[in-house]
Parts: sequence; structure tokens; C-alpha cells
Amino acid sequence: MSFKIDKPTSLLLDTLYIPSPNCNDRPEPDDISLIVVHGISLPAGHFDGPYIEQLFTNRLDIQQHESFKAIEALKVSSHLLIRRDGQVIQFVPFDKRAWHAGLSQFENREDCNDFSIGIELEGTDEIPYEEAQYQQLAGVIKALLTRYPEINQKRIVGHSDIAPGRKTDPGPAFDWAKLAHVLDDGLG
Repeated sequence: MSFKIDKPTSLLLDTLYIPSPNCNDRPEPDDISLIVVHGISLPAGHFDGPYIEQLFTNRLDIQQHESFKAIEALKVSSHLLIRRDGQVIQFVPFDKRAWHAGLSQFENREDCNDFSIGIELEGTDEIPYEEAQYQQLAGVIKALLTRYPEINQKRIVGHSDIAPGRKTDPGPAFDWAKLAHVLDDGLG
């Protein structure tokens, strides 16, 4: 799919937008130079429920699953979520600082939230991601590469790359070679 970014709003056109309060202004608004790919499922290993959206909008009902108590106080978000079926949901405009990376570092720069775009894939470290997710992720990345010239294919990393030892996602189930192939097809 071909995506376009609306410059005035910094939102993807023709996608669902659910605003998250878990964001703030970037220290340098024009400093967007990294894409961070994440993996998430709530509860762990379960897909298609409303819980990721609830987490990113501070509406997670901790009574719904015993594991939610451990994340009750979290205030997190991501710019985008790509569900298993390929649905793309935006939570934070790209020009804002989403709270997705936490304690992180890339090329000797601390706090990757300041200069990155976070994309969550609904999944786990162990379960292969869906073809629809790779296709949508490639389409989104293509739009981001066009809009933000400081991003290139070498500046697309996993959460585990910027927070090694602390984070493992998107995990070994994520096929980086497949993403590169899909991207090459779309960019060629």
C-alpha cells in the first residue's frame, strides 16, 4: 500500500487516528532521523484485542488480565501500531515525541524518543510476523523516507538495537531480510 503523510498534521492519510496523551514536543522539531521497530502483544502472546490501544491511551483496565497489574503505571505510546491483519493505527503525530523507546541510545545519542519514530508491530519475539505487516511496514517506511530525508535504510532499527539487554523486540521472529526485500521492491 502507498501511504502519504499530511504535512500540516504530521499524520498518515487514510488511517485510523486514536490520539494518545503520552507524547510531548520534540526538543528539535526538525530532528527526525531514526525509525524504531517494536513488537507488542497484550496480554503477552494474545492478538486482536483492544488492550494495546487502551495502554497507549491510558485506559487499560487492569482487571481484564492478571499481567496488566505490572504495567498499570506505564505511560507509553508509539507513533503507529500495525496489527496482524495489516491495519495501521496512528497514536502520535510524527512531529511529536512519542514515548516508545525509554532508556535508549543510537550512535552515541541518548534518548531516542527525541529523534525517532516508533512503529509497533502486533506480535511477539517468537511468533512470525504476518505478510500483511511487512507490506504495511514497508509502505509506511517508504512514506517516512520521502518525508524525512535524514532517515535512510541504515537508520531503521529494532528496539533491541537501541536498548540492548533491556529490550528484545521485535525479536528473532522478525525477518529483517524480508523487510529489506519488500522495501527494495517498493523503492526500486
